[in-house]
Amino acid sequence: MASIAKRPDGTYRPRYRDENGKEHARHFKRKVDAQRWLDEQTAAIVTGDYVDPAAGKITFKVWYKAWSGRQVWGRGTTLAAQQAADSVTFADVPMRQIRPSHVQQWVKVMSQPASSRASGLAPSTIRTRYNYVHMAMRAAVVDRIIKSDPSAGVPLPRARKASAAMTIPAIEEVGSALSVAPAWFRPFIAVCAFAGLRLGEAAGLRLEDVDFLRRTIAVRRQLQGENRSTTELVAPKFGSERVVYVPAELVDLLARHVQRAGTQQGDWMIANVGQPLNRNSAGHQWREVRKAAGLGGYTLHDLRHFYASGLIASGCDVVTVQRALGHSSATITLGVYSHLWPTAEDRTRAAAGDLMAAALGASADSLRTKGL
Repeated sequence: MASIAKRPDGTYRPRYRDENGKEHARHFKRKVDAQRWLDEQTAAIVTGDYVDPAAGKITFKVWYKAWSGRQVWGRGTTLAAQQAADSVTFADVPMRQIRPSHVQQWVKVMSQPASSRASGLAPSTIRTRYNYVHMAMRAAVVDRIIKSDPSAGVPLPRARKASAAMTIPAIEEVGSALSVAPAWFRPFIAVCAFAGLRLGEAAGLRLEDVDFLRRTIAVRRQLQGENRSTTELVAPKFGSERVVYVPAELVDLLARHVQRAGTQQGDWMIANVGQPLNRNSAGHQWREVRKAAGLGGYTLHDLRHFYASGLIASGCDVVTVQRALGHSSATITLGVYSHLWPTAEDRTRAAAGDLMAAALGASADSLRTKGL
């Protein structure tokens, strides 16, 4: 139902009812303006594009709390998404008033130093936070809180190419780290470097996850959290539950560790005074090892890159590497490590080199035969 009424003061009052039966009205000096507004509202209702003007009055903070509370997320995702929402510079701005410029300003703030950090956030971190906020904005459009997503198309800082951003320790450096590490922490370094486990996966290992006869490690869980109070045992990342085939040398190292530590069935495979490692404690211990070994700024995750680079250098194909690392798709593996695989030019040179070496070898044999 829609109509326009002329008021005693000469203004025009168009009114209509929305899909929920709620009445809306405005006042205009000219009837033509009143008619135009009324036509726009009724057309939006018919086409399904209608947005209640009052809905967009809620702030981003209020909308995010309502929206995130309906999501089926793990603890890690919930914390990461909340961190993103807490960082926005427009938390108290009504949703309908948020503009792309607000989002651009937020991205700029993340890119710059702050009181709590010496430099701006990494491009990958900024993109992750942006993605959570972008999801909330898109959901608001679908829920008809706002007409359009103000975060759509906002430019983000470019991440460095994988080949430039990735740091891979040398074999000698990994060996040095193992030699100076405390005996209880050495297996942690080893499963990251020679089985490609992520920090949380290594922390979540139990004795029963290692098959000493078949030489395999089953990745069934991971520990997430910055410290002991926030640590939570959760399932591995999507597609990351797997069985890793490990070398005999790693199995022997783990067996000696179990014997030395007296590890029992159900115990954490690698623990510090009975407590599993978390991101803070493992990071602290690794920094101590790095310092003692005189290494650069390698992270524990760089040991996973070390493992991947070793598989690739040994001729493993992309699917084999994908399964070993627990990537959900080969596309992810290629996106991270494609620069480590030999190119067509490299293979051409190697093949031609083999042919030339064989030909020269055959020629030398022929000359020696004739000289006899």
